[in-house]
Amino acid sequence: MPEFPLLRKTELDLSSFRKITEVMQARSVIGEPTLSFEFFPPKDDAGEERLWDAFEKLLEVKPDYVSVTYGAGGSSQDRSLSVVQRMAKSVPTIGHLTCVGATTQSTIDIIRQFEAANVAAILALRGDAPKDDPDALGKGQLKTALELIEVANQNSHLEIGVAAFPEVHPESPDMAHDSMVLALKQAAGAKFAVTQLFFSVKAYTDLVSSAAEAGVTIPIVPGVMPIANAKQVIRMAAMSGAAMPAELLEALEGLDDEAASKLGMEFSKQLSVDLIDAGAPGLHIFSLNQHAAAIELARGAGLCR
Repeated sequence: MPEFPLLRKTELDLSSFRKITEVMQARSVIGEPTLSFEFFPPKDDAGEERLWDAFEKLLEVKPDYVSVTYGAGGSSQDRSLSVVQRMAKSVPTIGHLTCVGATTQSTIDIIRQFEAANVAAILALRGDAPKDDPDALGKGQLKTALELIEVANQNSHLEIGVAAFPEVHPESPDMAHDSMVLALKQAAGAKFAVTQLFFSVKAYTDLVSSAAEAGVTIPIVPGVMPIANAKQVIRMAAMSGAAMPAELLEALEGLDDEAASKLGMEFSKQLSVDLIDAGAPGLHIFSLNQHAAAIELARGAGLCR
């Protein structure tokens, strides 16, 4: 893959921003895209060590903000809050929040903890029921992301982000319906959106176009996953319903892990470059708590040295 010019040259004083959209606007004013990373809470001590090693390495490339996924209930939720609290001391941080098993009061309680940790925003998601508790969504008071946004907006001044779906939500009839829902989320208080996993520039541009027709004006940031471990990403794509291009799958077939990683990363970098060329306000890289591939992708897109 050829070298691309550095698109993100200015080091911002992130301590001066209270909201994620303020960081986005600051980048937009100087004609630069944002760079951000997603992390997930570790399940054990070994995972904890990998997470913080990745976080420290990724801080070196000066991300504009980060996000932390959220596990409903139990130690995953506790770990998520702990991770958010620590990261928010170093960089603007988004804490994920889901409806799974959530009551209005439990949601407010978590929001208060986010506020105390000085997070920059929450990402309000419906979430999916865990495999060991498939009825979890039905057990809580809150059933939809829209309800979650309304609770958060009524009980906090934290900025609210939401999910967007380039290839249509699995339970949605079509893109027009998805865009209508995104417009309702915006009306309820959402200020930005981050997409789910996808592998096609057209999927993103179709989403942005459809959303605009529905009256959506909030920035929609593409979420991109580096294909460093092709087998893992293929499994995750299948679980999320994201379609991997047939030509990529065909090209990966029969390759050993090293060759598949090289091909997958070249595809990921080109996708990222094309997304920014298509007008994306930045990239939100799903790091999988691994720094090397995330940095390679950011560099390949011209977002860091």
